[in-house]
Amino acid sequence: MCIALFLWQCHPLYPFLLLNNRDEYHNRPTKPVSWWEDCDILAGRDEIAMGTWLACSTQGRVAFLTNVLELHTLPEAKRRGDLPVLFLRSSKKPKEFAESLKLEAHYYNGFNIVVADIVSKSMVYISNRPKGQPITIKEVPPGLHVLSNDKLDSPWHKALRLEFSFKEHVAKYGEGEIPVKEVIQKLMKDKVKADKSSLPRICSPDWEFNLSSIFVEVETPLE
Repeated sequence: MCIALFLWQCHPLYPFLLLNNRDEYHNRPTKPVSWWEDCDILAGRDEIAMGTWLACSTQGRVAFLTNVLELHTLPEAKRRGDLPVLFLRSSKKPKEFAESLKLEAHYYNGFNIVVADIVSKSMVYISNRPKGQPITIKEVPPGLHVLSNDKLDSPWHKALRLEFSFKEHVAKYGEGEIPVKEVIQKLMKDKVKADKSSLPRICSPDWEFNLSSIFVEVETPLE
């Protein structure tokens, strides 16, 4: 399951800084990060669904997505990977885009998405879970945040571990430059799994245990 840690409007050198792991079956065709031919979007691309999980544009707009862990999904649901692209191709402000999803959010399987406009300093978190409840729309305050496969800043093992490790690792740099490549190498390849007693108990315990590390290694598809 994917995980993203990000700084938002809280560091003098970095208006926005993002660390992101995408967990997906290695054999699923995926195009590396590149500029898309028909627009000004920079992103990787899922070559099956033709969507993406993380994208940005030359206008300073950013969107990143995670799936919500749930026992049952709908095979006929709309493609979640389209959501970041819809935001980047629109001219809507983050809050306006979130409001526009209200009527169709239930057509998707569980998702979390963060959409941001770096220029206007606006960032919004959107989720269509829990089922049967109104869509969650929340302005993201300045600070350090972690998004995994539950709600934003959920106290899941991998989210708490990544937040703690990031704070510990970058504390020595204060307000100075962060060696991002070094941080990625040390933090985003962490394979330590959760204690089984702390798992969310949504799916099978073995499945959740295998997905509980920051860097996930499994032999079967995650969809």
